[in-house]
Amino acid sequence: MNILQEIFTDHYEEMLYTLHPRDSIIENVDKMILCGDPAFGGAMYGCKHCGNLKFVPFRCHSRFCPTCGNKYSMERTTSMAFKLIHVTHRHCVFTIDENLRPFFLEDRSLLHCLFHAVSSVVLRMFSKLNKSQNFVPGFIMVLHTFGRDLKWNPHIHCLISEGGYSDLGQWRHISHFNYTFLRNSFRTALLNEMQHKLGNSFKKVKAKCYEDHPNGFYVYAKPNSCDSKTVLNYIGRYLGRPVIATSRIDSYDGDSVTFHYNRHEDNKYIVETVPAITFIERLIQHIPEKHFKMIRYGGLYARHREIDKKLYRAISREKHHIYRSFNRWRQAISLSFGYDPLKCPDCGSTMSVLELYYNHKRVSLEEMYEKAMSKARRKRGYG
Repeated sequence: MNILQEIFTDHYEEMLYTLHPRDSIIENVDKMILCGDPAFGGAMYGCKHCGNLKFVPFRCHSRFCPTCGNKYSMERTTSMAFKLIHVTHRHCVFTIDENLRPFFLEDRSLLHCLFHAVSSVVLRMFSKLNKSQNFVPGFIMVLHTFGRDLKWNPHIHCLISEGGYSDLGQWRHISHFNYTFLRNSFRTALLNEMQHKLGNSFKKVKAKCYEDHPNGFYVYAKPNSCDSKTVLNYIGRYLGRPVIATSRIDSYDGDSVTFHYNRHEDNKYIVETVPAITFIERLIQHIPEKHFKMIRYGGLYARHREIDKKLYRAISREKHHIYRSFNRWRQAISLSFGYDPLKCPDCGSTMSVLELYYNHKRVSLEEMYEKAMSKARRKRGYG
């Protein structure tokens, strides 16, 4: 049992009766607590060199789980990498007024407004370049609802190609982004979207936002551009990360949790100790509703046209199978807990799977293969 499972197991009933969590929270927390429980089955691995055996239980596949969340983020960042065009990209962060944050916490359907606002602003900025040829960029939007201190802070990270592709198949490089336009347009687009959803009761809040932010909402962008290779490393390391890594949790004494982070404003190292239930509350508020998409694609990355296939990708189609063949589960365990689950403890060789167990029922790989083939034959109508 890892430290996160221990914290939630000890305070599970308190969480239910004091925080009144949503259904999606209960579902993900239950999965995370039971992740790695041998009662749900697993795989038996064996070492060909020394004959050592090891039972590895199945995982829960919840994004909230530190192990499975890492695996999920690896799969998503690999999927993102396949879409990237071989051009430089700009990383922009679209933030909102602090007074708007509670609206998104109370009504999570408003999070769609963030995506819509960013998408419309980016496309509008590029459409102003040449409306007749319709230059369209490729961009990826990732929603983060947390800050480094784990508090509620919804914002959008956006990777935007430095250039657009026209309907005539012409690429136009853009090195200068109009940040004044982005700030003002993002503020207007988001507030209009929210008023459309919330009605006239939102008018006073909207007026206050215009008064407090005459220059628009803050849109941050790193001054250095990212070439395609740097972007591939960047999205895997940052954009797909879970809310908190277990390495950031320093201690847990049964009542309180101590964790650390580098403060965003000045990068100062901060150590914070909070009651366990407060720590749990900060974490579970970031669990999204079921089927909610935290990563969305826009422009060139959202459409599938014949003319777009001519664009040179950062990872060619011939190499896709190489990236997909990596053992994501093995990497996730290594990143989360610092050890290789398939390394033989005796001789250090890589262990291979021998048999699979489902609810303690032994199933050989030959049986699994035969069942899969029978199912495929029935599906194709061969009896």
